[in-house]
Amino acid sequence: MRAWVVLPSFNEAANLPALFSRFQKLAAAAGDLDLHVLVVDDGSTDGTARVARDAAGTVPVEVITHDANRGLAETFKRGMIDAASRAKPGDVIVCMDADNSHMPDQIPSMIGEIHAGRDVVIASRYRPGSIVRGVPWPRRILSRGLSVLLSIVLPIEGVRDYSCGYRVYRAEFVQRALTAQGDRLFVNDGFACMLGILLHLARAGGVFGEIPLVLRYDQKLGTSKMKVGTTITRTLALVTRERLRRRNGGIFTRLL
Repeated sequence: MRAWVVLPSFNEAANLPALFSRFQKLAAAAGDLDLHVLVVDDGSTDGTARVARDAAGTVPVEVITHDANRGLAETFKRGMIDAASRAKPGDVIVCMDADNSHMPDQIPSMIGEIHAGRDVVIASRYRPGSIVRGVPWPRRILSRGLSVLLSIVLPIEGVRDYSCGYRVYRAEFVQRALTAQGDRLFVNDGFACMLGILLHLARAGGVFGEIPLVLRYDQKLGTSKMKVGTTITRTLALVTRERLRRRNGGIFTRLL
């Protein structure tokens, strides 16, 4: 089985060597796991693409480049579509941050949940046993508040963490969703794209599960690229649109 690892990346040259060292250890420890990393370089100016190739070691890596910065949503979409177009039956698609805050050694546990019948598995901050280090308390409170709100107004069975980007997707399920929905599967609203794809996949009948996340934000070098105010605004706008569509046209009405 191949795990296609999608890494949306913007100026992550300082973080990629440590992350790829973890990939190499995982590949050596899990002999039946065929890792293939797709780095989507979103117009980086710090040599991210070169560092990714140099740091890959024994782990196969390909770099997809954007000439200019297009934002997380476009970068995530490009990586997911590329992985889905090449995946075979039984493969999985892993999406995670490139800043060395997500631990690759959680991938086997997440794949185990896929084997147990899940279509999407999220590494969740809100499951017992999760570890979160280095995230400022205002950000923690904001993230928790948004998740509580979403669980009330847009509940998805099996989901507590709506915004964490560390996920494993059953490749066949994503392929079917792309065939049915095309680019509509992806919402081009910055960090809100992580919520958008969950809503689409829920409407497609997805089965969701979570494992406790180990988030090591204290290992990340550099500053966060997320604009908190913009992210809140776009997320709330997406929630409002979806609530109106559910009210006016039923849960299966598509997002714009």
